[in-house]
Amino acid sequence: MVILDVKRGDESLFLYETSVGEKTDGVIRDLVAIYNGRLKVQRVCMEMEELAEHGTMLPSEMIGLNDDQIEELKLVDIWADKCIPSGGFQFNKDPMTRRNGQQPKEHMQKVLENAMNDAKAMIDKKNVGLKKLMTLKIIEEALNILRGAVMIVYPMQLPPHDSIRMEFTNTEDLTGTQASKEVLEPSKAQLWFAGRQILNGKALSEYLGTNDKTKVVVKLNQLGEGPPGREAVISEQLRQQMMADAYRRQEELKKLEQDDDDEYLNSTWADSGSLKRQAHGLQNVRFRFQK
Repeated sequence: MVILDVKRGDESLFLYETSVGEKTDGVIRDLVAIYNGRLKVQRVCMEMEELAEHGTMLPSEMIGLNDDQIEELKLVDIWADKCIPSGGFQFNKDPMTRRNGQQPKEHMQKVLENAMNDAKAMIDKKNVGLKKLMTLKIIEEALNILRGAVMIVYPMQLPPHDSIRMEFTNTEDLTGTQASKEVLEPSKAQLWFAGRQILNGKALSEYLGTNDKTKVVVKLNQLGEGPPGREAVISEQLRQQMMADAYRRQEELKKLEQDDDDEYLNSTWADSGSLKRQAHGLQNVRFRFQK
């Protein structure tokens, strides 16, 4: 099976296993789904951190308003009494005024934290260096871990307008957010190998060859972004090592230039009396003075 090292820009994100006999349509579809799935897990984890700190999300008409404005407009969060975390809560006001401040108790916070750590580890780009493959099943497992933790802490579920619940039901609205710029639209996604776009309706072997036991770097981007940059001839680690070697050599040459021409006279091999002392057994003689 061929291993695809999938990048977005110059950053390796995950490894994907396939066969050169596979159709490009299916491969591109899976890669985009995994890419977007990783982003979804990251978004959910980010919101769960806020959930553990400040409770459930306020209704849209209350977000961004201070207490006086809410009171003046006579707005009420009807979900605050319905969506109480297991074990009760403590008040921790949200400085961003996005959430109601009903923070879960510490042991429930730990449940959310452990789930986030597990999910993040499953999709971590460091898995590329560990040679761990990424699949859609792993993405789904990570989301299930997060979903399960939220159900434990909030058995009555989150409010329907909470971004975490919307992510779980695939009804999230990312319009106007930075996250919307990161997501790849499947119909506009493109896959590149060695500066050449991999087109739909072809066999993968037309681009990667027939060797099914290899590892190649492919890059994802979106229509209109143009061809991604080619891979560097040398790795970043090797480049840094070469720069360190060149700097060390430069320092050595600089030191040699600063040394006097007769500096060698201080060396042991340039001592004219060294041979005579060695013949008489007087080499490295030490004296100890006593009172």
